[in-house]
Amino acid sequence: MACRGTAGDGHRASATPSRVSPGSLSTCRTHAHNICMVSDFFYPNMGGVESHIYQLSQCLIERGHKVIIVTHAYGNRKGIRYLTNGLKVYYLPLKVMYNQSTATTLFHSLPLLRYIFVRERVTIIHSHSSFSAMAHDALFHAKTMGLQTVFTDHSLFGFADVSSVLTNKLLTVSLCDTNHIICVSYTSKENTVLRAALNPEIVSVIPNAVDPTDFTPDPFRRHDSITIVVVSRLVYRKDILETKKSTKMKTKISGIDLLSGIIPELCQKYPDLNFIIGGEGPKRIILEEVRERYQLHDRVRLLGALEHKDVRDVLVQGHIFLNTSLTEAFCMAIVEAASCGLQIVSTRVGGIPEVLPEDLIILCEPSVKSLCEGLEKAVLQLKSGTLLAPENIHNIVKTFYTWRNVAERTEKVYDRVSMEAVLPMDKRLDRLISHCGPVTGYIFALLAVFSFLFLVFLRWMTPDSIIDVAVDATGPQGAWTNNYSHSKREGENSEISKTSLPGYLNCNCQCCTGRYVETHCSTLLLTLILK
Repeated sequence: MACRGTAGDGHRASATPSRVSPGSLSTCRTHAHNICMVSDFFYPNMGGVESHIYQLSQCLIERGHKVIIVTHAYGNRKGIRYLTNGLKVYYLPLKVMYNQSTATTLFHSLPLLRYIFVRERVTIIHSHSSFSAMAHDALFHAKTMGLQTVFTDHSLFGFADVSSVLTNKLLTVSLCDTNHIICVSYTSKENTVLRAALNPEIVSVIPNAVDPTDFTPDPFRRHDSITIVVVSRLVYRKDILETKKSTKMKTKISGIDLLSGIIPELCQKYPDLNFIIGGEGPKRIILEEVRERYQLHDRVRLLGALEHKDVRDVLVQGHIFLNTSLTEAFCMAIVEAASCGLQIVSTRVGGIPEVLPEDLIILCEPSVKSLCEGLEKAVLQLKSGTLLAPENIHNIVKTFYTWRNVAERTEKVYDRVSMEAVLPMDKRLDRLISHCGPVTGYIFALLAVFSFLFLVFLRWMTPDSIIDVAVDATGPQGAWTNNYSHSKREGENSEISKTSLPGYLNCNCQCCTGRYVETHCSTLLLTLILK
């Protein structure tokens, strides 16, 4: 893990001004924030967004901020769970519509989210991913409640197909009155500014990061033969349109289609070359057909789905890492592979050229011919011994992207946002109508009015003043932390048991006497929320 600080160690972020590069963020004093990360994508689901949210949250907790995460339920994982350093995760009972994204009506989630925001005394809502309906819901409701909002865009989108047009229009509505937007690369920033018609001054670039201690090289585990490693989701989402000259028809191709053309060509040319492919998805059938057609069962290994903890053990077996993605805002996979000491060969798309220096990556056009040439160049360098040693590559990469640096830069965004005013309802309606067009603008302005009236009704039914304040995982006055003095804890335990404590602490389990958190307390808290 990138940040291993203790949640209750009393550490608070420094109040001294930090130097910021010109044109990025204004310098301001740092103070503790109550932050709610919202996204449909979080553990146990695996991916770059999930890892980003978890690691960023841990580092923000280390810097003295309170962080909670809100996502939807995954199977039996419902209610409230506590992760490392007291990171609280709400798994809400919302139905999944498609690809782990929840269905949305803008209103069904308001009672739950409002209760959580009030109970946790949230001051900043930080939503992640354009694909997440819950993230857009949280932004919409937070503005209705007068909370500060931040959005991180992790993906690139086109402008032509129907899916992109609809998503871009939704993004325009969500971001037109959002306080600040974060993108993971400069290419992603340009893409988001164009898609949502944003002022570039409210968009910052903060890259992803990798924990270098989790991705270390191990040359002794490499195979004797040249091994190319591919770790990817074998899906159809990342594709482009290709025009065939013979039929003049446009067909969609994906990165896996490119890989299926590369494998037989290189295996025929280099008898000592093998492939290791990790990942699962609907495009796996294409790779299985290629392996069967060319009888490459002993040279192409398909590992299937990989746990994140197993990725490093796969990477260190290879010499070259191949990335065939056709759209990437910031490819964490190539940073992880480089941290393990592999030479990178990748398509020149999206924000990938910004990620690594030229001596660590060979960039190719998104075609079978160009990628084969790039791989052959890497093979020749490997055979001639001109590639950098794995340990040297690791030492270079580990200084590029760290989660603590990402957290520090994100903290500056929170500081800037906390000093901004939230648009009142009349100005918010004007912004929606003027920014989103005459049709979409009036529709969502009407929805904003309905949302406000629904919020007024909820506040009448359950006023904010009677909603209990949630006790953090550190306990009352830090009573559940290791550095809390034993004598002080024993002296206050009797007072705690006699006092009417907020919410789920009004029970007799061991967690409420200052020892540790029990799971049934979390169940009680969820019951209160659902009421």
